Amino acid sequence: MMRSAVARRRSAQWMAYAFLLPALAVYLTFVVGPILVSMYYSLFDWSGVSPRATYVGLQNFARLMGDRVFWKAVGNNLELMLLSILTQMPFALALALLITKGLRGMRFFRTAYFVPHMVPTVAIGILWIYIYDPTMGLLNNLLGELGLWRWQRGWLGEEATALYAVVGTMAWQFIPFYMILFQAALVGIPQELYEAASIDGATGTKAFRYITLPLLKGTIRTAVVLSLVGSLKYFDLIYIMTMGGPNHASELMATYMFKTAFNQFRMGYGSAVAVMSFLIAFVVSSTLLYFTQFRRED
Repeated sequence: MMRSAVARRRSAQWMAYAFLLPALAVYLTFVVGPILVSMYYSLFDWSGVSPRATYVGLQNFARLMGDRVFWKAVGNNLELMLLSILTQMPFALALALLITKGLRGMRFFRTAYFVPHMVPTVAIGILWIYIYDPTMGLLNNLLGELGLWRWQRGWLGEEATALYAVVGTMAWQFIPFYMILFQAALVGIPQELYEAASIDGATGTKAFRYITLPLLKGTIRTAVVLSLVGSLKYFDLIYIMTMGGPNHASELMATYMFKTAFNQFRMGYGSAVAVMSFLIAFVVSSTLLYFTQFRRED
């Protein structure tokens, strides 16, 4: 009997490994493999087209340390991280609180609010390019109708506003995702807590401060980590709307890597940019993981 139980356990373990192997193979092929290949090519001066590659050691990384555009891109990524939290989290939480009130018609609004997250990123980028158009765009025309002519800008064509304009579009796209995340957490809060608090006179803002927020800490922490990590590797919307311009005002590490490797055909240097971007993202993600998980357990 003991042997049959051990045999069944081993059989179940091998079955689990068999189911995990395809996912592991895909992960190694499309995630770990490209990282290792990028590390290899970062040691070469290679165009990506020529059959010959010249070994240069760490020269690409040494050049990267003095690359003004790369460090501008790093700064933009860090600014994007902060702006993503400030623009997405509060609005997402406010919308989540609204759609969980049980008011009439909230099912329709829940669906309507989530639609921007379902639209393909390319379509969103093109739509907002037209909205930000300096002559025929909806935003400048609206400002003109309100008498705010001084506020009219070439939003995507000016260094001072390009990054913030794209951040606004990103917020429109990703607020629905965090709204659903917060809604799921809000639904899980027992109503008995609010009923008991109302007996003690804690309603409205007091209930939100002393009941809702403390019980949402885990979800807020998760949402912040997702937003920060996503901001470090963001690419598509920036590339569609500004391509990192004007004058690298909205350049990110991912867009700079793509343009260096595939537009300028400097595959070796582009690989060095990719490796540095990976290291920065790894350090930031590890730090966040420490402060949100292990430090909390201590």
